Amino acid sequence: MKEMVYLKNVVTLQLNTEKCNGCGMCVKVCPHNVFEISGGKARVINRDLCMECGACALNCAKKALSVNSGLGCGCATGIIEGFFNGTEPSCGGTGEKAACC
Repeated sequence: MKEMVYLKNVVTLQLNTEKCNGCGMCVKVCPHNVFEISGGKARVINRDLCMECGACALNCAKKALSVNSGLGCGCATGIIEGFFNGTEPSCGGTGEKAACC
């Protein structure tokens, strides 16, 4: 099955590897497999898969992760339509109407 991609290069996810202790909680709670543990630290495999749910940041005891969580563009039909139709995901609308939801 192909992976559901959010929108390219818009995700607010940040990982501070200096704070990370490699506990793997981010790997366990991430619904889209954005992380892996490599060399004793978390690593972002594909940032564009992040749906900004915030589970990783909320469960990181070392506060090594941050993300502006919320609905983001996850509720936009353009994301889902793009996934199933094989087209680029979009927020829907253009210009001033490009805002999601």
